[in-house]
Amino acid sequence: MRDMSQHYSEIRDGMRIDWDVPVAMDDGLVLRADVFRPIAAGRYPVILSYGPYAKGLHFEDGYPSAWQRMLAQHPDVAAGSSNRHQRWEVVDPEKWVPDGYACVRVDSRGAGRSPGVIDPFSPRETRDFYLCIEWAGVQPWSNGKVGLNGISYYGINQWHVASLQPPHLAAMCVWEGAADWYRDMTHHGGIVSTFWRNWFDLQVKTVQYGCGERGGRSRITARLVCGDELLSDEALAANRCDLGADIAAHPLDDDYHRARSPLWERITLPLLSAANWGGQGLHPRGNFEGFVAAASAQKWLEAHGIEHWTHFYTDYGLDLQKRFFGHFLKGEDSGWARQPRVQLQIRHVDRFVRRDEHEWPLARTRWTKLHLDPVTHALRSEAPVASGTLDYEALGSGLTFLSAPLDAATEITGPSALKLVVSSSTPDADLFVVLRVFAPDMKEVVFQGAIDPHTPVAQGWLRASHRKLDPRLSLPYRPWHTHDERQPLTPGVPVALDIEIWPTSIVVPAGHRLGLSIRGSDYVYPGASGGRLSNFKNELTGCGPFLHDDPADRPPEIFGGNVRLHFGPRYAAYVLLPIIP
Repeated sequence: MRDMSQHYSEIRDGMRIDWDVPVAMDDGLVLRADVFRPIAAGRYPVILSYGPYAKGLHFEDGYPSAWQRMLAQHPDVAAGSSNRHQRWEVVDPEKWVPDGYACVRVDSRGAGRSPGVIDPFSPRETRDFYLCIEWAGVQPWSNGKVGLNGISYYGINQWHVASLQPPHLAAMCVWEGAADWYRDMTHHGGIVSTFWRNWFDLQVKTVQYGCGERGGRSRITARLVCGDELLSDEALAANRCDLGADIAAHPLDDDYHRARSPLWERITLPLLSAANWGGQGLHPRGNFEGFVAAASAQKWLEAHGIEHWTHFYTDYGLDLQKRFFGHFLKGEDSGWARQPRVQLQIRHVDRFVRRDEHEWPLARTRWTKLHLDPVTHALRSEAPVASGTLDYEALGSGLTFLSAPLDAATEITGPSALKLVVSSSTPDADLFVVLRVFAPDMKEVVFQGAIDPHTPVAQGWLRASHRKLDPRLSLPYRPWHTHDERQPLTPGVPVALDIEIWPTSIVVPAGHRLGLSIRGSDYVYPGASGGRLSNFKNELTGCGPFLHDDPADRPPEIFGGNVRLHFGPRYAAYVLLPIIP
């Protein structure tokens, strides 16, 4: 009788599958991997992923609402596969192995069937990832070329491990993966995002090694998804970091954050970076920054819309990935040599239109200032002459400025920035900036975002005490805040702020208006609820799970009161937009 705790091989679904293969780390810990490869003996290029979502958990079991929505709207995802091996945010081996790839899935340290202590994106995890790549590169079924592919977590950690330059790492596809642990992920403009604390509770603790039957069983092997050992709640807690507390303990961009962020000058391999326009709060910024900042000579950018897990699996995404990896891992004439460096799905209010470009931001961009008028609450091409002030409640819904109806369709594609002069009645203020579009009847135009079905065009954030800029890295359209010290406000004294607004794309129809909201709290869609997804705690109200509602991070005695905006010849107040002629 087979020992269900050990690894074994079988042939099924047209593949040779090795279950729970041991992969030893340099500290003696053994991780577990599943390997899917062609039945015929040979050496094959490897597509590898390493992460905490449990390699034995079926997509539909772990994320039923996401799976059902994706299949209902995109039947090509399920076509040509039994879907028995579908997992959250990694490739379906049934669509890769027939093309001559070996697909490797590794449960990260402390997750799924790999023991140890969970510490997401830590240097220890990145070292483990490096060792897994090198292990895969020398297996008898490997041709020595390893490619990395996956969504979100499985993309974020690619930037990190590529900074270590594993010798067998030949190419990577970062699909909607953030990069900078501080700016992209944990602190938006210096304000804590509560996403990570909630994510850790619902998506990681639930599949921690040692959860026993609570983690479920594999549909295929019937093995416990979270290992054969049942640990007590106390032992489970001892085997994981306290992610929310760790983030809160590091409010500035210090060594903790830098150890979990890329070293762009060391990322030199071929890469494909795929962003989502609607991923405000996590999924666009790092992909654009990575494409621009990585030292790679061979790098490509793609940007699309809709849910962040969907296009990775559609024929559109699969074609991109296979042509990229076919070129770099197999030496095929896949057509990738003719792939434009930038491929954008330009967003319209009712569709996406593909357009090929050469660079990012687009060289022909007309950087256009729209000034905030305090009298009419308008966005105008001319700076207001009169001086004045406007006040709003510092933790409230703030103020909105509107353009006149547009005379012609207008494309906005790229990053934006807002200049303001503000004062506060308290020692600090959090500013939430929302770029919006309104139809002629003044109903807001929103989009299916990476998570939320009512996502605005773009967003930006800044804590006023974090206003310090790095002049070496700042650009007019992308201010770069150091986040290395607090500069508290003196109540009533104006200070200048430069606020980054994350990249976006939208063709605004004639007759529609642009809107800019300056708030003291997260955007809330004024229409119907977006419902709930099985893997998030909160109702979807416009920002998905990317909220900034930790009362300990925003005590009212410091962030309450009133914020005052200052206008006039001495006070710059404008949004800089990337208009594409």
